[in-house]
Amino acid sequence: MSPLSGTSARTGILRIVTHAMATLGGLAVAGIIGVTMADIIGRQFGMPVRGAYDLVRVLGAIAMACALPLTKAVKGHIAIEYFFQKMGRRGRAVVDTVMRLVLLALFGLLAWRFVLQGRGFLDSGEVTTTLHMPMFWVPWLAALACLVTAGVTLWHLLHPGRSMIRPR
Repeated sequence: MSPLSGTSARTGILRIVTHAMATLGGLAVAGIIGVTMADIIGRQFGMPVRGAYDLVRVLGAIAMACALPLTKAVKGHIAIEYFFQKMGRRGRAVVDTVMRLVLLALFGLLAWRFVLQGRGFLDSGEVTTTLHMPMFWVPWLAALACLVTAGVTLWHLLHPGRSMIRPR
């Protein structure tokens, strides 16, 4: 097996995980819609959804965290193109490289902090207000999303000018 095929396999795994997280995020958004609709309709009949606020809060966190890797992979983030395009090719390459290194450090730091926060939630027994659902796993999912996003950032750093996943 050549070293290149190992890289291709790792890229394939990163793509699969990125798409899986995006699917989970999409399901979380659908869950938010479903819970909100059920709560609104239920309130009309005096039967609101118990814990709707808890569910929407957790599903919102899942949706935001799980959207990060795919957004980064398709380069769907906000860029200040006006200033970037004013630079020469070498200047753009330097700024792009520096920003990706900063992002790697940032997402690594965020992942570490989310793991610590999840551990703190686990140790303290943190639960949602109404449903008393354990919360430790939400920051751990966010940590995973940050690690996958860091992986996508590293891929872009190692493959300048290429898109890991093309937007549809």
